[in-house]
Amino acid sequence: MIRVTHTLAIPEGSLSERFIRASGPGGQNVNKVATAVELRFDVSDARLPTDMVQRLALLAGRQLTLDGIVVITADTHRSQERNRAEARARLLALLRRAAVRPKRRIATRPTKASRERRLDSKARTSKTKSLRRSRPSLD
Repeated sequence: MIRVTHTLAIPEGSLSERFIRASGPGGQNVNKVATAVELRFDVSDARLPTDMVQRLALLAGRQLTLDGIVVITADTHRSQERNRAEARARLLALLRRAAVRPKRRIATRPTKASRERRLDSKARTSKTKSLRRSRPSLD
């Protein structure tokens, strides 16, 4: 089990890794060794709360396939181990962000003083603009 928060953990079996050849730095190593990692996380297999799954879908964006699998590719490092650690860290960061419930907004009313300030400001603006208008001459 991989601990996401102190109350939430995902099973190791819902993750699958595939190593592919990476582009970028590495010299001849790039052509010989598959160092990039493609980490796949099956959301339906993990039994996450439904509200968290909805937030995860919004946060993951294009990383989430139509089948409900989050795909994270890491290829910045020259070694498999570092790329694997980076991919898992990015997945955990994504899951931790999705686990946070947004605060509910409490509807408030503007105070009487703020309403009066707004109306005073509108009256001042109106007065300024009315003074700018050209008046027909009485000649």
